[in-house]
Amino acid sequence: MYHPTTRVLAVLSLLQTYGRMSGAELAQRLEVNIRTLRRYIVMLQDLGIPIEAERGRNGAYVLSAGFKLPPMMFTNEEALALTVGLISAHRLNLADTGYAVESALAKLERVMPLDLKSRVRALTETITLDLKAESTAPTSEIVLSTLSSAAQLQRRVHIHYRPDQGEETERDFDPYGLTYFQNKWYVIGFCHLRGSLRSFRLDRISGIKTVEAGFSRPDGFDALGHIMQAIATLPRKYPFELLLNTNIETAQREVFDVLGVLEADKDGIVLRGSVDDLDWLARQLSVFSFGFMVRQPRELKAALKRHSAKLGSF
Repeated sequence: MYHPTTRVLAVLSLLQTYGRMSGAELAQRLEVNIRTLRRYIVMLQDLGIPIEAERGRNGAYVLSAGFKLPPMMFTNEEALALTVGLISAHRLNLADTGYAVESALAKLERVMPLDLKSRVRALTETITLDLKAESTAPTSEIVLSTLSSAAQLQRRVHIHYRPDQGEETERDFDPYGLTYFQNKWYVIGFCHLRGSLRSFRLDRISGIKTVEAGFSRPDGFDALGHIMQAIATLPRKYPFELLLNTNIETAQREVFDVLGVLEADKDGIVLRGSVDDLDWLARQLSVFSFGFMVRQPRELKAALKRHSAKLGSF
């Protein structure tokens, strides 16, 4: 059973999180009746916390805008989750965040009880993540935050972009969404320079500003799904097509995302894609638990035979 003081603090935490909640919603969350909830509200108001009560049929309790609450204490589980999240943040390839992460971890540790502090130190000293640096420059925090805000508010931006080859270009751009894939940040949206849906790497955006124009994002837009399909269907030296002897669920589980695109046709499940190295593709296909038929190219059959002979020699 919750202690009454805990419930009073829970009211404050809920209003801080949601800003506005009805009495019925708060009472249900706290498992108390409306009369008890009103007593908790009065206790907080007596402490000088500006909670306003909106009257009427759609009335609610509102924490006054701009009120700054003191830091809230974390439960053990919350503190551990924050620690793991901060450790993971190192691998997101963002500029100027290394010190911020270390500082946040130090602040967390200072307010922890001794038993929790020892558990958190065990995490920081024993967890190892894949932090291998890419050859790309880290993404600017300003670019990331500007694009994420623009995507949320559906506001157009003007960007300067440096491609891998060629000169820097400028364009107006409607950011539909951002994603982090294969150690790189991408933004996907409508490019007004090309008049089509395009994706851009954030580490190649050298300048950005919000412009006075809005846009409508397509319903259910999947930024990560778009990037994975775009990478899988990049034009390469050898287009390939396989007929898989399995069902779609198994194929989706075993075919990694950027190998190709899965489609269903009258004969079954088809995998289409393109690669520059057929021997590499043969090695990837050899791990499938199901059989398949090569429709194209003929050179892939020879690569599979070479790989089979190499495995048979062990």
